[in-house]
Amino acid sequence: MSMLFYLSAITATVATILAITRRHAVHALLYLIVSLLAIAVVFYLIGAPFIAALELIIYAGAIMVLFVFVVMMLNLGDVAREKEREWLRPRVWIGPTILGAMLLAEEAYLLLGNGHITAIPSSISAKQVGIALFGPYVIGVELASLLLMGGLLGAYHLGRRTLAQEEEMHDARTARARAAVGRDAVHVGIDRTDHAA
Repeated sequence: MSMLFYLSAITATVATILAITRRHAVHALLYLIVSLLAIAVVFYLIGAPFIAALELIIYAGAIMVLFVFVVMMLNLGDVAREKEREWLRPRVWIGPTILGAMLLAEEAYLLLGNGHITAIPSSISAKQVGIALFGPYVIGVELASLLLMGGLLGAYHLGRRTLAQEEEMHDARTARARAAVGRDAVHVGIDRTDHAA
């Protein structure tokens, strides 16, 4: 059981690192889904089967579908990859590396037995989760839903503006191509009349 826990934790960590470092948005989303599935296994193994089911249904299911929809709507291409390459310069990694090292040090401290780990209850029921979410944390849950809605609307407006700009560029290119084809047709017609004469 503990071996499966550590294997799932390692899988979640590696998949999360790969999701952060991928430049292609769809590849990053696929690694994020693997990470969320591994976290669901961790929740199940520590005695929270309802939270594991919520992780699968809500995060790995609904929210990832939403992310894929936003990526398709934004139509990310080579320009987005170039921006990602600029954002992933080595100096950007200094802060996350320090925070990650601190977390690893804390985990090593706890695993080596020097720290005091509180006992985990044997199982967390759906009733306990509902009481916690819609009792003292109801404002946090509602704020998180508003934040997700705001992110979706912002992505829609960004994608709409980008799409309109791309359509204008496409129309301009098409008009230029038609003008070039028209000029070539005129030149071919002139050449034929010259040969006929």
